[in-house]
Amino acid sequence: MCPANTSLLVLVGTKSVLYCPPVLRTNVLMATWEIVLRHKPPCFRAFRRDMNRTTTENCTDERIIWASRPDENLALLIYPVAITHDGNYTCHIVTLDGNFQHGYHFQVLVPPEVTLIQTENGTAVCKAAAGKPAAQISWTPEGDCVTEQELYWGDGTVTVQSACRWGGHHVPAVFCSVSHLTGNKSLSIQLERGR
Repeated sequence: MCPANTSLLVLVGTKSVLYCPPVLRTNVLMATWEIVLRHKPPCFRAFRRDMNRTTTENCTDERIIWASRPDENLALLIYPVAITHDGNYTCHIVTLDGNFQHGYHFQVLVPPEVTLIQTENGTAVCKAAAGKPAAQISWTPEGDCVTEQELYWGDGTVTVQSACRWGGHHVPAVFCSVSHLTGNKSLSIQLERGR
């Protein structure tokens, strides 16, 4: 057995191809993809070379398929990538020379929706909504800030909200910077006096 594992961070809505261990195609007797997604029973996609036949067991997501004909390429295609595709994917290969496997820890990234407003009481509120994983929020200039996170258990996304005040100081404009694995974003707002 020759195990190997790869961690993958993949942007939601994109295409991802997962590959089996590199072995001589003519030596493959059988290949099986074991797919373990959150809150679902394991799914198996298998190919037997001697019968040139594929089988599936417990596989209901039509966005996870063979990348091409398994007798030519044993890769798995996920398209389009969805939040529900978080999980572990393992290719097991039985050959004349032994057994091989390659596993992937697949984590789907979701960019947050970023907004910045000023409330009626003068507080600036920056929100990074429904991102995965949670975003980080910082302010320029720094103020008296309270930051909270709200986790959506259903899909694993997180909303981060930061509310800031600048006390008795007159601050004409502020910048909210949101850092996330999918990219960074900076918004600014002119603060109205008397609010």
